[in-house]
Amino acid sequence: MLADVIILAGGFGTRLQSVVADRPKCMAAIHGKPFLYYLCKYLEAYQPRKVIFSVGYLKEQVIDYITTTPWGFSYDFAEELEPLGTGGAVRYSLTKSDTDDFFVLNGDTFFDIDLNAMLAFQKSMMADATLALKPMQQADRYGLVEIQDDQSILSFKEKQMGSSGLINGGVYCVYRKGFDSIPFPEKFSFEKDYLEPFINQRNFFGLVKDAYFIDIGIPDDYEKAQHDFASRT
Repeated sequence: MLADVIILAGGFGTRLQSVVADRPKCMAAIHGKPFLYYLCKYLEAYQPRKVIFSVGYLKEQVIDYITTTPWGFSYDFAEELEPLGTGGAVRYSLTKSDTDDFFVLNGDTFFDIDLNAMLAFQKSMMADATLALKPMQQADRYGLVEIQDDQSILSFKEKQMGSSGLINGGVYCVYRKGFDSIPFPEKFSFEKDYLEPFINQRNFFGLVKDAYFIDIGIPDDYEKAQHDFASRT
């Protein structure tokens, strides 16, 4: 896979404080291993050109873990001195990357989507960004994404009680030149300041896959992950 991967690994884990209070969200223990372990093992199968870990909060834990564990890919770290938001973190991480298209993964979600297929789709559509979308029946926690027949993104909807539809699965394939051409401030949100405002000015597409997905951002799903990943250790 001729693309770099950025993992946003600096999350505070505010909603997980009751069960994980002493580490970044991505380092929450699942069967004795950090959640980040399962993301990295997933990435190994795709042989990314490089994995860039965007770190901030308690970053030493992530750096120590990654550098003392053997992986089947090369890696680097983009170390924030202060929180930059998801967009600022991505842009700063790009100082370590030089591929035309790159992936962004959230360090607290796992979506078992085929990254090779996603990259091929991105290139075939000449997309500025491709979002991995997951069909979900109980989507109260998530905003919904509407797509058109050609899979271009029509709209982003706010969270609604009792909603169902396509959710943003937290995996993005991004065309670097399209992203870099916008004069963002130092701190900004990838979702709120890039995807949503530029929906009519950029070619954004959704790739729908009904594959395994989990977001460990709340205690209930953190506990669910303990069961789901029992066979992956």
